[in-house]
Amino acid sequence: MSEAAIRQKATLWLAVVFVLGAALGGILGYAFAHRTYASAPTVLTPEARRAQRRQQMNREVNLTPEQQKEVAAILDEAQNQYKAIRASVDPQAESVRRETRDKIRGLLTADQKPKFEEFLRKLDEERKRMGE
Repeated sequence: MSEAAIRQKATLWLAVVFVLGAALGGILGYAFAHRTYASAPTVLTPEARRAQRRQQMNREVNLTPEQQKEVAAILDEAQNQYKAIRASVDPQAESVRRETRDKIRGLLTADQKPKFEEFLRKLDEERKRMGE
C-alpha cells in the first residue's frame, strides 16, 4: 500500500470519527436539553401537596408515630376551617373577578376580545387544576 493510500485512509478515518463524534454530541445534547428543560412540570393536586409537606415535616422534625397522628388531626381540622373561610369568601372574590374582567373587556378592540377570552379560559383551567 502506498504512502498516499495510507494517508487517504487515515484522513477518511479521522473524518468518520469527527462526524460520528459531532452527531453523537448533537444527539446527546438534544436529548439532555429536552429531557431536563422541556419536560412537563409535575403538577400535584392540593391533597398530594399537603401529603408531601406532612411527610417532609415528619422527616425533618422526626415526629413519633403518635405525634404524626396528632399533627395530622390538627392539620385536618385547620384544612376544614380554611375550606369554610374560602366558601364564605369565594362568592365575593368571584364577583370582583367578574367585574374586573368586564372592565377589561370594555377597553379591548374587537380583535383583542377573542384573544382575551382565550387567555381567560387558560387562566381558569390553570386555577381549576391548581385547586384554587
